[in-house]
Amino acid sequence: MNADKALTMLRALPRVSLRNIKDNPGAARAKKRGRGQHGGDKHGHGNKGSGQRQNYMRLGYETGNQPFYTRFTYEPYYRGHHLKRQYPPISLLQVQTLIDTNRIDPSQPIDLATFCTTGLFTILPSSRHFGMQLTDEGADLFKAKVNIEVQHASELVIATIEKNGGTITTAYYDPFCLMALVNPKKWFEKGVPIPERAVPPQDAAEYYLDAKNRGYIADPEQISHERLALAQKYGYELPRIEDDPEAEMLLARKDPRQVFYGLHPGWVVSLKDRAIIKPC
Repeated sequence: MNADKALTMLRALPRVSLRNIKDNPGAARAKKRGRGQHGGDKHGHGNKGSGQRQNYMRLGYETGNQPFYTRFTYEPYYRGHHLKRQYPPISLLQVQTLIDTNRIDPSQPIDLATFCTTGLFTILPSSRHFGMQLTDEGADLFKAKVNIEVQHASELVIATIEKNGGTITTAYYDPFCLMALVNPKKWFEKGVPIPERAVPPQDAAEYYLDAKNRGYIADPEQISHERLALAQKYGYELPRIEDDPEAEMLLARKDPRQVFYGLHPGWVVSLKDRAIIKPC
């Protein structure tokens, strides 16, 4: 009897769906409204929740109303840093690797154009780059005999190169000449004359006039004296370049006004005609 009554009720009731099911009585607790306009656990003055009218500090003001960079004394070293000349580094280890992988020919003079044409280094004159500085990393592994020209080099770097029978020169290039030197192909495609290198500014002339730095405008006799003094300081026998079969390559130097080896200012290199046009 009860079973028939239950089946009759089920036939009359609607089908179970998400629209007609409810929790059991007392299963859900009614939300209690907070007191006042800002009542509740997310609107109180002392307990603002995440994402609920949260005030985040501005960058630089983590230490209070005064920015942190005005609370501490600044370093005078950074004064005028955007005006200083920059010299991206290249190590002796990198130079040796470039030679071992045949990216650089040690039988030819090496300068800034040689490094840039490898495609591995970028010099940006617009970013105050004035060349490259040769660092002493890998000095104990450097075995090549080269004639290299850079813009800055330490005493250990000079000793390492001259110990192997090579020569090194530090030279200055103004930004206009650097544009031609870092990308010779692009410069020659313009069909404009090779520029004349400007003299170094007063604050850089002292470095390139010093024979200890192997400056390109230093006295050659003083350079010979400093080569011998450096060999005695580091305890190695200075090779005689004059007796070397590659003396012509090792003694090759640019004129202080010259940008490229073998090309003088005012000449025009035509890649299309494969010709060098010289002024009359």
